[in-house]
Amino acid sequence: MALLVLIITPLVAAFISLVVRRKVLPLEWIAALAAPVEFAAVVYTAIGVFYEGRYGYGSYLYIDALSLIVLLTIAVVGFASSYYSIGYLRGEVAKGIVGFRRVKQYFVLFHLFLLAMFYAVVAVNPILMWIAIEATTLSTAFLISFYNKPSAMEAAWKYLIINSIGLLLGFLGTLLFFAPLPDSEGTFVTWQLLQEAGAAAQNPFLVKTAFIFVLIGYGTKAGLAPMHTWLPDAHSKAPSPISAMLSGALLNCALLAILKFKLITDAALGTAFSQNLLIFFGIISIAIPAFIIIVQKNYKRLFAYSSIEHMGIVTLGFGFGGIGSFAALLHMVYHSLTKSILFFSAGNVLLKYGSTKIANVGGALTALPFTGKILIIAFLAITGVPPFGLFLTEIYILTAGIGAHPFAVVLVLLMLALIFVGFLRFVTAMVFGKTGETIKPGEVNVLTIAPPVFLMALLLAISVSLPSALTAWLHAAAALIH
Repeated sequence: MALLVLIITPLVAAFISLVVRRKVLPLEWIAALAAPVEFAAVVYTAIGVFYEGRYGYGSYLYIDALSLIVLLTIAVVGFASSYYSIGYLRGEVAKGIVGFRRVKQYFVLFHLFLLAMFYAVVAVNPILMWIAIEATTLSTAFLISFYNKPSAMEAAWKYLIINSIGLLLGFLGTLLFFAPLPDSEGTFVTWQLLQEAGAAAQNPFLVKTAFIFVLIGYGTKAGLAPMHTWLPDAHSKAPSPISAMLSGALLNCALLAILKFKLITDAALGTAFSQNLLIFFGIISIAIPAFIIIVQKNYKRLFAYSSIEHMGIVTLGFGFGGIGSFAALLHMVYHSLTKSILFFSAGNVLLKYGSTKIANVGGALTALPFTGKILIIAFLAITGVPPFGLFLTEIYILTAGIGAHPFAVVLVLLMLALIFVGFLRFVTAMVFGKTGETIKPGEVNVLTIAPPVFLMALLLAISVSLPSALTAWLHAAAALIH
């Protein structure tokens, strides 16, 4: 029942938001009421997985420990983004950037975006998951072009075209996975049925081809290099709460699809084939952003390239396997929280300074006392400085690969050091220094501060001590991946 509530709530919220007329306040109340209902539904689902190992509703909604990790990241980031969106849009309305019509469009698409991600995770059928992830492309394309600027329109079209082509390749790979299935009219194909068919597959070449298509297709959506070219433009032009959801939630959805097909591939071929591919894409997804981050001039693009880097680290962990898989899952959780904090902070900086250029921002610690402090802490967290969780997960991932892939581990360490230098250079330039005379100190409003503070408290708590339930879910999910 909880999964049904999870799907119905954002759908109802989107419909009610669509019929609201003239006033922004009802739109804010709808978002504020829908967020805790969705969060409570995910918590109830998580309890079911904790006690039973899986949770479902009927024949069409199903979740296990692996899907639950992604669902939790969507729920937490979505919950925080719902409230941050209210404060952020209030700031933009006050500055005359947007009016009622734009705010209404935003909230309708916001709820549909959440709906598509929730359904992608709980769908029991690969085709239904593909449809849901494709739906995220349609809803977010309009959000990326939200401000109707030429650069935003260009980013939206690039996002739409590149991701649509990528997902078409993913769809082709999905159909190739369907090939070994026995002819049986009316059979509803589930992930479990595909995995059983993969174990009995007699054509390794077909399975390899199918997984390559899936990895490239869904890897485009996950922001893996070299299919990542849409991501910096899209994340930098979208409203900041949407950027947080793109980095903190959507990338994990696409990666979940890859992992589900990895299970099928491993059942047919063993783990070596999929792991080698994941290691390859992981390394280049870390290396390419490293050289771009050190010359970046836009702080939202800086955070976007960091998302590519961390998707590379996660992919590398799954490629190494063993403790690397456990660490990669935990890294997804830490990254979702940290990157959402960074994009919320970026939104506050943008509202205060009116620019996304690093050169135009100085003295943020004075102009935005809370945001400046949060930005410093989030910088330390995202670059893997102890005691933050990303430090431990990166250590575990590299430890998992040091025996079989020492060259790759050394290369990744060098790239991570380069990324730290780039981040340090730009974040210190933004946070410290002299504040412009036209900038009046003070935060925008409480709703632009409370969500990042909430996420920061959660990040610090689980960095210091993992809850036993989360540890159990992570171990169960890692056991599924191998």
